[in-house]
Amino acid sequence: MTQGLSHMTFIVSDLDMMEEMLVTVLDAKKTYDSGDNTFSLSEERFFDIGGIWVAAMKGEPLPTRTYNHVAFKMNAADYEEKLRRIRALGLEVKEGRSRVEGEGHSIYFYDFDNHMFELHSGTLEERLRRYQEPA
Repeated sequence: MTQGLSHMTFIVSDLDMMEEMLVTVLDAKKTYDSGDNTFSLSEERFFDIGGIWVAAMKGEPLPTRTYNHVAFKMNAADYEEKLRRIRALGLEVKEGRSRVEGEGHSIYFYDFDNHMFELHSGTLEERLRRYQEPA
């Protein structure tokens, strides 16, 4: 039986740049740095982001950008501060899709290796409740 999310791994060209993005924007805490040791496929670092294990592993970046993304929860009150941090790092902010009131608010942005991230203020329950309301 699947018990939930174990971890996420992102292949990145520069571990320092990824660490700066994860710490600055997502308030990550670094829990491991392999340095020159490689127990896996390449150098790697582990982070804790709100109780989720996120791994960054050195390698070739994604060749293109898509809408595939991972979304992390944020408080709606943090929207402007998160947007400021993202822009201060020079990351590209992608215009979000149109939303109906009650879905929550999102910031979509790309890291330095074409991974898309989202910061979202809503919950699944709120979205489903809103979608059941008459249009």
